[in-house]
Amino acid sequence: MSPHTAKALLFLRISIGALMLVWGVDKFANPAHGVRVAERFYFGLLASGLAMPVLGALQILMGVLVVVGALRRFVYPALAVVTGITLLSVWRSIIDPWGWMLEGANALFFPSIIIFAAVLVLIAVRDTDRIALQPYSKGERAS
Repeated sequence: MSPHTAKALLFLRISIGALMLVWGVDKFANPAHGVRVAERFYFGLLASGLAMPVLGALQILMGVLVVVGALRRFVYPALAVVTGITLLSVWRSIIDPWGWMLEGANALFFPSIIIFAAVLVLIAVRDTDRIALQPYSKGERAS
């Protein structure tokens, strides 16, 4: 992997991890917002003020692990589930970002597909990522 590619991958990891950190901190800073989001986009699942700190802590932990590149074999699939569920919850905004045909669409949610794609890239190249806390796959040796 070229040094430029490694740095770009690091930046991708930091940006996606930071998103998880922001989402997690939001659940502590403004749990009512988290409840409203859960009610509106996630069919009310876990729409409880008591669930928000737990979800927030999990998202913060996931964000930190993504940023540092630890436990990628487990964290990246979990990240794909989180961002994939988010993508599905805003599907109207992906299909019709301006709301011309589908009510409830919002162009601001369109980047959800880009975020999900970025996570798929992280999964695809996780074993070649060299600027990480755990830079090598099991069984590999540093060259």
